[in-house]
Amino acid sequence: MSPHPPCALRKLHLPLCPSAGDTPYSPFRGIILSPARIALARELYTARLERKVCISESSQCYHFEFVLDGLDSFPFAAGQFVSTVAPDENGKQQTRAYSIASAASGNRFELCVNRVEGGFFSNYLADLPDQPPAGSIQIHGPHGHFILQQPVTDSILVATGTGVAPMRGFLQWLFPQTGPDAGLDRSAGKQIWLVYGTRYESEIYYREEFEALAALKPNFHYLPTLSRAPESWGGLRGYVQDHVARIVEERAARLGLPLPQPPPDPAIPAKELTFEIYAYICGLNNMVSGVRDKLAAYGWHRKQIVFERYD
Repeated sequence: MSPHPPCALRKLHLPLCPSAGDTPYSPFRGIILSPARIALARELYTARLERKVCISESSQCYHFEFVLDGLDSFPFAAGQFVSTVAPDENGKQQTRAYSIASAASGNRFELCVNRVEGGFFSNYLADLPDQPPAGSIQIHGPHGHFILQQPVTDSILVATGTGVAPMRGFLQWLFPQTGPDAGLDRSAGKQIWLVYGTRYESEIYYREEFEALAALKPNFHYLPTLSRAPESWGGLRGYVQDHVARIVEERAARLGLPLPQPPPDPAIPAKELTFEIYAYICGLNNMVSGVRDKLAAYGWHRKQIVFERYD
């Protein structure tokens, strides 16, 4: 496991990529927690839905913007998640975890969620009104340890589906474009790649936003790839692990580094190891395992590979 698993989820053997939330693959479906247990375990906040946008009709993916009116600020580290709480049709409280799809900004946070047939929470969110009187949910958090290593290094961000949510948070923190930190560059000139895989062009979430960022920042490289691309598609094809392999090989050649890379000094304790490049991976297990295997074949240490999976 990566050095940054969401620890509470691991102990409960729940899905390791909270952005998935309410999916057909997710053991979160059907989990019911009593209000008393939730209150004892976590402080709950009310989050008002300010804006909702369907960003992919074909996959029924929604982008949500929430405001915590009762708080002046809601600090969190990019990549963390919140647990959402709401009553189901029987009046029982249910909870789901979702990766935050934004960097910290005042008392606001954003989510990226696919509507899933039969999934309570994804449908609950998708049906929330964003016009007055706007809908609201309760949350607790932030939680989780899927965060960027410090100091910032060259980084390969790899995601499929709603696994792009924490990656969007990373990029907003690295290259803020709005708010009081607009124009700040926290990347320290390091090379940042986002490899995003999906089946169809209509399912490339936040495409225009990432393309605009890549045009603005020469050290950010946006690589969407389609596994079922039509002939008319002019971009990358195939699976994310193949494009990650190309990045690793081209970087090594450019810097004159051997592949596979030599193992770290065994005299250095594992917890003290640092590396010049890390990979951050979020998606379904087959993809996560495929990328990890590719990187391991290049001699990457397990501490270099930070991942979360949601099945």
